[in-house]
Formats: sequence, C-alpha cells, structure tokens
Amino acid sequence: MTSDEIRPATQADVSAVTTVTDAAYRPYIERIGVVPQPMEADHAADVAAGKVFVTGDPVIGLVVVEESGDGPSGHLLLKSIAVHPDARGTGVGRRLLHFVDTHARALGLHEVRLFTNALMWENQRIYPRYGYRAVERRVDGPYDRVHYRKRLD
Repeated sequence: MTSDEIRPATQADVSAVTTVTDAAYRPYIERIGVVPQPMEADHAADVAAGKVFVTGDPVIGLVVVEESGDGPSGHLLLKSIAVHPDARGTGVGRRLLHFVDTHARALGLHEVRLFTNALMWENQRIYPRYGYRAVERRVDGPYDRVHYRKRLD
C-alpha cells in the first residue's frame, strides 16, 4: 500500500482505528463537555460492516461512512473523519474528503451528509471549503450539532 492509498479497513486495523479516532477527538472532550460520539463507536462492528476506510502505514487517517436511504433521497453519511494529530496539515484530511465524494459517486449517490459539534468551530471553517453547506443546527441528546450537505452533481 502506498502512503496515499485509501483502503477498506480490516479487523487487523481495529486497534489503529481506535487509536487514531481517540487521538483526533480527545482534545474536544473538555471543550464540548462530553465524549465525542466517534470515540464511543463500536469500531470492530463498523470495520466488519465495511464502513471504515483507512490511509497510511501505519494508519494515520480514516473515515467512517454509511449509505442511507434509497433512490433520489439516498446519500452517504460521513459519520466520522479522523486524522492523527501528528499528521495534521499534511493533506490527509483533504484526501479523505475527496475519497468520500468518489466513494459516494461509485455507489450511485448524489449527496454526502455529515454533522459536527457546534463547538468544533475548526470543522465549521473547513467543510464549506469542500462544498458542504450548513443546513440545520439541532440538539441530539448531549450533542449540539451543525448538519451539512454536499450535492455531487
């Protein structure tokens, strides 16, 4: 695997997926006052279901995606994107976001959706640069979330 390749995660990657996710999201715990949902995900189940794609050897970044809906309302939900802090600023996040678009198109989907915590202000500056449009802010349990959509035409 080249260092730029993005591939489906395997069970052998579960530990690395957990490590990268925890490293990427841990700094937000104090700011948002709760553990970010991606840190509590069942990474082994997500990997087994084919929802996780990783990059790097060792793994330095990943996305967790889920196909949702059918027909014209179908979309790809970007449940999590995580880049290890040591790899920030190296283009890993950009490559992962482009991969999500490509993956959605390969599935015949014309929209990507995601949400981020309202207090993760860094993300709210990043996502619009990649074509995402904020469509809603909603409180889901302890999470105050900004929801985004991106049309893939």
